[in-house]
Amino acid sequence: MSDSRPSSANAGLSSFGIVLLVATAVGWGINFPVMKHLLTEWPPLSSRGLSAAAGALALAVFALWSGQRLSVPRHLWLRLLLVSILTITSWVACMGLALLWLNAGEAAILTISLPLWAALLAWPILGERLTIKRLFWLSVAMGGIAVLIGGNGIDASLGKWPGIAFVLLGTVCVALGTVLTKHFPLAMPPVSLAAWQLWLGSIPVVIVGLLFERPDVAALSGVGWASLVYMTLIQFCLCYLCWFAALERLPAATASIGSLLVPVVGVLASAAMLHEPLGLREISALVITLGGVGMALRS
Repeated sequence: MSDSRPSSANAGLSSFGIVLLVATAVGWGINFPVMKHLLTEWPPLSSRGLSAAAGALALAVFALWSGQRLSVPRHLWLRLLLVSILTITSWVACMGLALLWLNAGEAAILTISLPLWAALLAWPILGERLTIKRLFWLSVAMGGIAVLIGGNGIDASLGKWPGIAFVLLGTVCVALGTVLTKHFPLAMPPVSLAAWQLWLGSIPVVIVGLLFERPDVAALSGVGWASLVYMTLIQFCLCYLCWFAALERLPAATASIGSLLVPVVGVLASAAMLHEPLGLREISALVITLGGVGMALRS
């Protein structure tokens, strides 16, 4: 009988995968307060779009350096463009706009709903059956979001509805793009695929931002430049590399549950860096939503 225990090499790979996953979560989580601060100096579409485009170029250079081909098979172009618009254009634009109305911590908590929309969309598109248990836990997750939205009363929440709508629109689009990618796989090297998705998805945001916002480079302070560099090199470049490397070493379920660390880091970082409120409402919403989505992923 063969030994079923993992070898030391595999155990090392798994441990390194966990490290990469945590690094990704920390990098993406810290980006919430970084984005929020940058919006005090630069408009949302320009700051998000330009940093994403620059990150795409950096990923393309890394892909070439690591020996990955950047060529796209002709039959994949339309599929790649559709997925890029859904997963990148919508996310880059919607998250930037949402932070005009929401605290960074509130936006982070609302992004936890992404697996919920993915599960609902996977039902008709992929035929993945929704069990009663999973529906129950997904409804619990929605209850956590309701706590966040209505915790300060309806009147206080009305002013936040544009931001809430933008976050939910962005998460639904990303979920749809993720499900479609699973339905119509994009057979490309991972880093090259990320570079193309970021490039194709960011260009529309850059064009609209430059046409309507006219960002002033002279308006950026030292902290503003540091925020822009962080979004470009850490969020859109290093974190994507760590994410794909983690996916190569960890089961998909582990990576999905581990990604829920992102909003936790986002809420804590926003409280520490921007002195945003971190009271009973925020903690309750975070715990209920995380718990519901986490149990739904495991059921």
